Amino acid sequence: MAVDPVALAMRLIDIPSVSGSELAMAEQTAALLREIGFEVRLHPAAPQRPNVLATLDAPRVLLCTHLDTVPPHLPARLDGDILYGRGACDAKGILVAMLAAAERLASEGVRDVGLLFVVGEETDSIGAKRANSEIELPGVRFTVVGEPTGSAFAVAQKGGFKWTLRVTGRAAHSGYPEHGRSAILELLCLLTAVRDADWGQHPVLGAGTANIGVVRGGLRANIVPESAEAEIFVRVVDDVESVRDRVQAIVARAALPATWTEDTANGPQQLTAIPGEPTTVVAFNTDVPHLTRFGERLLVGPGSILDAHGPDEKIGVHELRAAVDLYYRTALHLRQRDA
Repeated sequence: MAVDPVALAMRLIDIPSVSGSELAMAEQTAALLREIGFEVRLHPAAPQRPNVLATLDAPRVLLCTHLDTVPPHLPARLDGDILYGRGACDAKGILVAMLAAAERLASEGVRDVGLLFVVGEETDSIGAKRANSEIELPGVRFTVVGEPTGSAFAVAQKGGFKWTLRVTGRAAHSGYPEHGRSAILELLCLLTAVRDADWGQHPVLGAGTANIGVVRGGLRANIVPESAEAEIFVRVVDDVESVRDRVQAIVARAALPATWTEDTANGPQQLTAIPGEPTTVVAFNTDVPHLTRFGERLLVGPGSILDAHGPDEKIGVHELRAAVDLYYRTALHLRQRDA
């Protein structure tokens, strides 16, 4: 079949695939790849959550992006030259562009370009981690990871450090707050320190940042809160150990019992780019740190990360179509470089 990127993107966007519920998306993608002649393996990353690996001969170049999306599901909608819907740019449009490029390459007799589509990128990267540890592809020299970079090759990516901060106080009647110790008030003091901290500097990546994404605490308005916690995501620009030291120093200031747990951590990434192509630096996290066994890694894809995850996620039809050529010529360049 000849892939129509826009029609196929709309078809896949209309398949809900929020992280944890990727099975239907994986099965449909596998069927499409078989239809264009690829040998397809469903690799179980978690129960009912398979990665999709498609090959002809042993691949030297791997095109890779993710099957899952953030919630909520948003159906496809075409408005002029703009395609809207959940996954339009992150990353079902990218998946379609990769699939169309692979079909074109295969039709020209190129048999050493494979595809790997993984689950869980939007949460814990379980698909990439399991693929990295369990799938044997010894011939792969380059992996092209697809994320919305404005079709520019990322030369560097900030790392990620997610942690949870917990404070324990003493409950009391709110009419007599002097008999309690508010965990929420102490958590607020610590979060102010998180906000004001220096999270590192890098000449290419810029400043490290911390986002206080979730705050929970207390039971009712008339009870001095006994417990409170926050989930925090640091964008790492120096190294993970330095972030751990900063976190520990902040928690050590607590006037009430406070603990923290490290949820996920990976350092900054230096990436390969194609000579003559536009380049960029990205602050968001990807599956790149978890794909260490599949050669040099590249990061590029159509669309803007600023349009991802929002209520109006979108991609330009012209950019989606151009991405087919982008992945096609990238694969050819990498094959020639590896010859």
